[in-house]
Amino acid sequence: MVLLKSPDGGWGWVIVLVSFFTQFFCYGSPLAVGVLYLEWLDTFGEGKGKTAWIGSLASGVGLLASPVCSACVSSFGARPVTIFSGFMVAGGLMMSSFAPNIYFLFFSYGIIVGLGCGLLYTATVTITCQYFDKRRGLALGLISTGSSVGLFIYAALQRELIELYGLDGCLLIVGALSLNILACGSLMRPLELSDSPLPEKSCLEKVPDQYLIYYEKENVEENTSILEKGYNEEKSVNNMSSRDCKQDSILNKNGLISIHAKETDTYKQKVVEQTYFCKQLAKKKWQLYLNYWEETLFLFKNKVFSSLFIAILLFDIGGFPPSLLMEDVARSSNISEEEYVMPLISIIGIMTAVGKLVLGVLADFKWINTLYLYVITLIMTGVALVAIPFAKSYIMLAVLSGILGFLTGNWSIFPYVTTKTVGIEKLAHAYGILMFFAGLGNSLGPPIVGWFYDWTQTYDIAFCFSGLCVLLGGLLLLVAALPWWDNCNNPRAKPPPNTYSYTVASSV
Repeated sequence: MVLLKSPDGGWGWVIVLVSFFTQFFCYGSPLAVGVLYLEWLDTFGEGKGKTAWIGSLASGVGLLASPVCSACVSSFGARPVTIFSGFMVAGGLMMSSFAPNIYFLFFSYGIIVGLGCGLLYTATVTITCQYFDKRRGLALGLISTGSSVGLFIYAALQRELIELYGLDGCLLIVGALSLNILACGSLMRPLELSDSPLPEKSCLEKVPDQYLIYYEKENVEENTSILEKGYNEEKSVNNMSSRDCKQDSILNKNGLISIHAKETDTYKQKVVEQTYFCKQLAKKKWQLYLNYWEETLFLFKNKVFSSLFIAILLFDIGGFPPSLLMEDVARSSNISEEEYVMPLISIIGIMTAVGKLVLGVLADFKWINTLYLYVITLIMTGVALVAIPFAKSYIMLAVLSGILGFLTGNWSIFPYVTTKTVGIEKLAHAYGILMFFAGLGNSLGPPIVGWFYDWTQTYDIAFCFSGLCVLLGGLLLLVAALPWWDNCNNPRAKPPPNTYSYTVASSV
């Protein structure tokens, strides 16, 4: 089963549009959770580290479940997964409006909404990569701006809805808006297949046809011997009935016995066939399971891929907290709301959208190596995070928020880097693994920063720690990548199938 060649246009632009709005509606509230974070602090009176778990779970659970999300998209397709996940996000947001305590929010807002967002993200990225090849960087940049635009709009929208209808009314309205994801999902037409086989009938209706899949000599001989045995038994019964046909009463009796024996043999034959097929199916599934782990180990032998999962883990531990905690950083620095020209979260959101577009376009240039570009964004992000403790005015925090937002746009080139590293055939598998570590970082980052504040009553040490984490990840990725290119340039080192080196990727 092979996908047709990516059209790089046509209905692909509709896919880009609906994927944009899907990420807009599903990620708008979770990314702008910093506005809700302040309300939850005042409502439940819990510590900053504990309350930060709500937003971190909403962003991290979906990524932690990326292997499961990838398996769902691979098994059911992007359209059904998107429609189902739309119900999850809307239901989780509406349930959160009735939360009696913070633990209920961990489940409703953190787990349900987070898992729905993870499914939607995987679905939109996968189907976009299927529809685009040459313009994949631009397409991924466009759809990923949906979450950034959602962050920009939802930050102001949720603040206004809280003032008008309160926190509960805000969550109900935002949940209702998320139902628009269902309409977006209905337009995600799957890419047609080339040389695809006819739809298979159910195993119970067409068990003999399934034998064409397996060409195992000993199993076929075993099945043949069973059938011959049944045939000989049936033949002997028929001979017995023919010898006794002189007597009418005995003939009728033996006729009933013959029919009953024939029905019994037919039933036994079907049981044998179905049992054989189930054994072969179980053997095939077990082989697929072994192949999955074998492929996973093969992926980690790639030095770039191995360093990517460490870099993305450290990046999300340090780079995600500003989008959740920047409003509280300003309040802790005694910056009055009168100085606010625009919410800091909105600045992060709009600049993230700009960064995703710019970096996505740059990734399509032949003379730019996307891995170097990604490493530069990591190093600059680390420097900006370390500078946050020195920002004591709204203007400085706004500038740093814009820089961090722009650099966070490197999410648009991360799927591009992953695809060029492992190939489109292994994108769902590799991307799911990487997003698992990204989710782990998202889940741990904000609570760690919050605990630092609860311990020291200041964000200075917390953001210095965050900046050092991101710097370490960027430098580690750079060091690990350089020997990889040297090995690829070595004519004796042949790259494995379906894997692309960055030297080739930069010229394709």
